[in-house]
Amino acid sequence: MQLPGRWAGPAVERATAVAVARRAVELGARHIDTAAFYFSATERANDILREALHPYPEHLTIATKIGPLRTATGEMYAEARPEQLRGLVEENLRQLGVDALDLVYLRVGRLKAVGGVPIGERFGALAALREEGLVRELGVSNVSAEQLAEARAIAPVAAVQNRFGVLDQADGALVDECAGAGIAYMPFFALGGGHTDLESGNLRTVAERHGASAHQIALAWGLARSPAIIQIPGTSSLAHLEENMAAARIALGEDDLALLEPVAD
Repeated sequence: MQLPGRWAGPAVERATAVAVARRAVELGARHIDTAAFYFSATERANDILREALHPYPEHLTIATKIGPLRTATGEMYAEARPEQLRGLVEENLRQLGVDALDLVYLRVGRLKAVGGVPIGERFGALAALREEGLVRELGVSNVSAEQLAEARAIAPVAAVQNRFGVLDQADGALVDECAGAGIAYMPFFALGGGHTDLESGNLRTVAERHGASAHQIALAWGLARSPAIIQIPGTSSLAHLEENMAAARIALGEDDLALLEPVAD
């Protein structure tokens, strides 16, 4: 999401964004999360990834999302209807330069809270595109347990992408459900996303124990929290990328994890 920058323009030069994508794969990243609706006034995430990595390594999975509709000026104004999903899938195919997409999420609710609306008709339309061979695996994003169950009744769900992090653990039961069902869980805002400040006395304590940053401990915590979790922190900085990737080498102990348990109400 961060590679093309926000609507005002790219956060970094195009060459730097390309270098970040390439370096991520060099450092061992095997999964990249993107979307055609990740764009700024001058750049698109999919274009950057194609320039950086096409032809894509066989071991690399590129996941994309469809559902939200954005205007040319960046406003997210509506959710796609079932009949519009084919066009969104084809847009991602063209931009990424592939014949089939590895993993496509149906993103629900734009930026709103999860739950409350049926998703069966839209997910069924996406599942039909999988049957055609345009999509290899299906996912759902920003969903409740009920919406996940609705989707799974239609077709296999390979991954869930919801908000979850060390200081925002409300989705813990769904994380555990995914682990039990063999479904990957990709937290968004694992580092707060600018909405949750990673300031916690216990988080700082654990970071000091390991000579790490609070961001690194937040990522390491997710990896330790569940075998289902795959971390997808966004960045447009080479230095931040290196820091994020190093978090995978931090082994948290039981005493660390106990400190990072949510405080009961």
